[in-house]
This record gives sequence, structure tokens and C-alpha cells, in this order.
Amino acid sequence: MSAANGFAANGGAARPIVERPAAIAVENIVKRYGDFEAVKDITFHVADGEIFGLLGPNGAGKSTLIRMMTTLIPVTAGRALVAGHDVSKDPDDVRRMIGVIPQALTSDPDLTVEENLLIYAKLYSVPRAQREKNIAEVLEAVDLTKWRGAQTKTLSGGMRRRLEIARGLVHDPRIFFLDEPTTGLDPVSRIAVWEMLNHLKATRDLTILITTHYMEEADKLCDRIAIVDHGKLVALGTPTELKNSVAGANVVEVQFDHESPQWEELLKKLAGVSSVQPESAGFYRVLSTSGSKTTLELVQMAAEHGATLSSLSVQNTTLDDVFVHYTGRQLRDEQIKPVNFLMPPRPGMQP
Repeated sequence: MSAANGFAANGGAARPIVERPAAIAVENIVKRYGDFEAVKDITFHVADGEIFGLLGPNGAGKSTLIRMMTTLIPVTAGRALVAGHDVSKDPDDVRRMIGVIPQALTSDPDLTVEENLLIYAKLYSVPRAQREKNIAEVLEAVDLTKWRGAQTKTLSGGMRRRLEIARGLVHDPRIFFLDEPTTGLDPVSRIAVWEMLNHLKATRDLTILITTHYMEEADKLCDRIAIVDHGKLVALGTPTELKNSVAGANVVEVQFDHESPQWEELLKKLAGVSSVQPESAGFYRVLSTSGSKTTLELVQMAAEHGATLSSLSVQNTTLDDVFVHYTGRQLRDEQIKPVNFLMPPRPGMQP
């Protein structure tokens, strides 16, 4: 069973993905640079009105995927349909239907909030009579109305991110691409952006595709998540489906008072253990089907070997565990992309 047709690339109970018309349909898409294949025969669909998350480590291919879907680079093989338009055959039609927010802040800091929006509306050929209405609406949607006359450089990081989102909405797109929308924000601002995106989806009938490597963000914000690794789609499903696809209902985190090569092997033998992930010297994450039994045996095992436990905790399986399960490593923060890496495409702009 392919990841495009179920929640996991290597199996698991599946359910139909496209229950509503697809806003984005990626079909057997490939991107090659010479002999290097950055994206390898990926297929998935994003339903209309969905918030869809794309997760992957640095170099996994997720940014290449977005650049193809937003017409910035050509597709080598396969096809991508965005709002029913083929990105290769009808790029201008695609560009009119999408908004693109890069990770880097690209609004002009010396212009006011309103001036930034006005320039963008003109670039998208929004009629003069419609510009003021659209600007007023998006400023209200992102709660920046009273700052419309403020210079952008005077805004906080969270307010500038909201301006970026408003700018991407000023031409009334149907589909919204956001690359790492909350990178660099404090926790309060991050949660505010999550709430705003949910509100925008509900009130503006938007389909949203985001890349993120905040697992909590993906878990709380996304209806479904695709995990990409080494150019391949390795898992796809709702956060709950993905967590249920990993053997082990609990995660036991344990730290011994000293490092020993025997700990990993001893932990694997405990009741209910499905996998053991060494994190650092003496610290392990243990996936278990029964956290209570594993914990009891772990304490007994430590006592028998004369070890003291520096810390011990039990929690439910998280998306971090899902990511490790499918990629073999944890998701690390990526560097901020250059400002022009995902510059918003305009109708008529050549890829």
C-alpha cells in the first residue's frame, strides 16, 4: 500500500484520503538535477479546506516539492494540479489562485503596513476599487488594523509575521503555502499564529499547506501530515493515525546515573518494549505497549545492576516518535532559507 493511499508507507489501516474535491493533486512527481533525484515519484492529495503539513529533515525534498507546486521550478516528471490547473501547462492560472509566504520576512521595513499591502495588491493586478476593501479585510483578519500606518520596522516579530500572512492574502487566493510560518517566534506569538491560521481557514475558505519542524505545531494545526525523507513520501495521515501507526502506546524516558553499553540491550528485553532510542550519554527513549509494566521492570533492572535512575517519565507516543520511526532520526531545525528561495510568484512571472 503506498503512502498516498493510506497513513503509512509501509502499511497500516487506511481510509480514503480525498473525501472532498482535491485543492492540490500531486501525481508521481519527480524532480531531477542532473543525475541527482531530489523528489522521487511522490503522490498525495490535499483536500479543499484542509490544513496540510509537510515534514522532513533538511534536504528531504519538501522545499523542492513546494517550489514545483508554486511554479518556481519545472517538474521533471509526473504532474501537479493546483486548484485544477496544471503547474506546468497553466502556471499563470496557478499563480492567480495561490498565496506564498516564505520563511524569511520579505516585507519592506521602511514602508508602512498599508504600503506593503498596496504594492502587493498592485503586483497581482487587484482592481483599484477592490484594493482598499481587500486591505481593510486582511488587516482585520490578522489584527493589524490599528497599525496600518506604522512603519514595518517598528513591528514586533509576531506582528511582522502577521503582516506577511496578510500580504499573501490581499489578492484573495484559494490556496495558501506557508514555509515555516512560526520559525523564530516566541511561544505566545506562535500560538497566536496557529489560532489566526485556523480562523482564516474557517472564514476565508482557504486550503493551507505548511512546512514546519515544530512537532507541536504540526500536531495541533494540521488536519493531515506527510513525512518526506530522501525525496520519498514515507508516511501520510492525520496526527492520530500516524501516532497509532507506531508500535508502542507509551514512551518511557529514562536517564541512568552513568553510561554503560549494556543499557540499550537490557532495555530492549523489558516487557512491552518495541524500540529503544539512545538520545545522549545514559539517556534513552523507550517505546512500549505498556508503560506501567515497562517502568516496573526498568526500576527492578536498574537496582539489580547497581544503577541509579537520574530521571524517569512516561508519556503517550508523540509525532517525534513517529518521525524517528519513519526516518530513523529526529527532526532538527533547518537554517533559514535565502530571501529569494520562495519569493511569492506573480501571474506572468517566468519560473
